Amino acid sequence: MTRARDLGIPFGGIPGPRNALTDVPGVEVGMVDVVSDENGVSLRTGVTAILPLGRDRIGTSVAAGIYSLNGNGELTGSHWIHETGGVASPIMITNTHAVGTVHRGVVEWTARNRPELAAEWLLPVVGETWDGYLNSINVDAVTHDHVATAIDTASASGLREGSHGGGTGMNCYSFKGGNGTASRLVSFGGVDYTVGVFLQANFGDREELTVAGIPVGDLDMPNPMGDPSWLANDRGAAPGGAGSCIAIIATDAPLTPQQCEALARRAPLGLARTGTTGSHFSGDIVLALSTANAGELNSGFPSVSPEDAALRSLSFVPWNYLDPFYAAVVEGVEEATLNALINNETMIGRSGHTSPALPHDLLVERLATHGRLNP
Repeated sequence: MTRARDLGIPFGGIPGPRNALTDVPGVEVGMVDVVSDENGVSLRTGVTAILPLGRDRIGTSVAAGIYSLNGNGELTGSHWIHETGGVASPIMITNTHAVGTVHRGVVEWTARNRPELAAEWLLPVVGETWDGYLNSINVDAVTHDHVATAIDTASASGLREGSHGGGTGMNCYSFKGGNGTASRLVSFGGVDYTVGVFLQANFGDREELTVAGIPVGDLDMPNPMGDPSWLANDRGAAPGGAGSCIAIIATDAPLTPQQCEALARRAPLGLARTGTTGSHFSGDIVLALSTANAGELNSGFPSVSPEDAALRSLSFVPWNYLDPFYAAVVEGVEEATLNALINNETMIGRSGHTSPALPHDLLVERLATHGRLNP
């Protein structure tokens, strides 16, 4: 496993021990890959489950906020998150045409395992990016069982970078993309908090790619996605930069929902450091959450009368001390994007379509020429 730091690429900030989303205490991740070649159908897809408080605390709400850089994408359950400022369900990520199946899969898992939650109402959170270059995306490949397995196997060590889970068939800057992660430590009030980032990276045109401030999109590498004829039809051809990005930001620092949204708004600044200009055809959606104050934003049916109910309260980092948390998001998103590209391998998918891995040797050579590698 080679990650961006292993190549000497410089980044700001101090990473956590895994340099991953799962450095945030309690966060668990499960992934299922769906890969096969049968009867002329090539499957390169999967599903990812992110559990903010782990499997045993599904149904307990945590503060959350959403930001959409461009709405050419989907994140179900977002209206309820906007309304209540919290998220209590597993956060699932898959391919564009599997959203409905994954949504139903979460309902079925919850009805089996947490019937008291399913007895009220469920608004599962499911995000997506489009993997139709490598994957036979119109085939009903992701199943309810895959969803259940992703949730049931989620753990602090279940996050895999590169071509796994929902990121299996994704591309980034016309190289092989998929999952990337990173984390940063931020100190406030004498306590070290963690900001973790996870991306399903499927965005960017080859010529845009920038690493450590150096343009590298002109590396001498094949660019089969750059030939628009691979999707040419009577409606035109696929433009460069199409794809999407789902980003999940998590922290154990106590934040309000509005502050979570403020963190989410900073994620595109990290994406921009890697070169993207935010294509109209790329749905880039960010969900940020805080695992502190767990349960304070629960909003299920009342269990006691108003006369017996108690007030709830949120502790939070004061707004005028949030800048280091913003920096952690920007730095983490930049590094997570490059990890998705670097910790990856070339993949061949449907119709022989090829997504090449970003070449480490050519990248290092270019950065070294410009003095942009750590000694």
